[in-house]
Amino acid sequence: MSSAQQIIVNPDVGVVAIDRNRARLIFTMRVNQWGDKQPVTVFVLPDDASLHQVFAKSALGVYPYQLRRTWDRQVFSGTGQAPVQVANEQEMIERVRQTTGAIGYISDRPDATGVKTVKVE
Repeated sequence: MSSAQQIIVNPDVGVVAIDRNRARLIFTMRVNQWGDKQPVTVFVLPDDASLHQVFAKSALGVYPYQLRRTWDRQVFSGTGQAPVQVANEQEMIERVRQTTGAIGYISDRPDATGVKTVKVE
């Protein structure tokens, strides 16, 4: 299980770095716009994917079950929605590349063409 991962965004997102708290707010679906008012579309891997588990704990500082609980509560209460789930990293890269305002995460690998890596501070 690799602990190296990176947040990726669509190239039109005007962000090069993000702090951990802001990343957590975006991935828990509590922030739904970028600074320029562009809507955020969040993509995640399945709950049982090892990369998802490592990303939640190391990048966001939460356990995967806490993310799921937050998403479920927002969906069931009608106050928000869950992120879009993709099957694997390749689909993650494709969907983020094709979706304006998109954010997601991948393992630390060089072949993520067409997306922008965001530094977590």
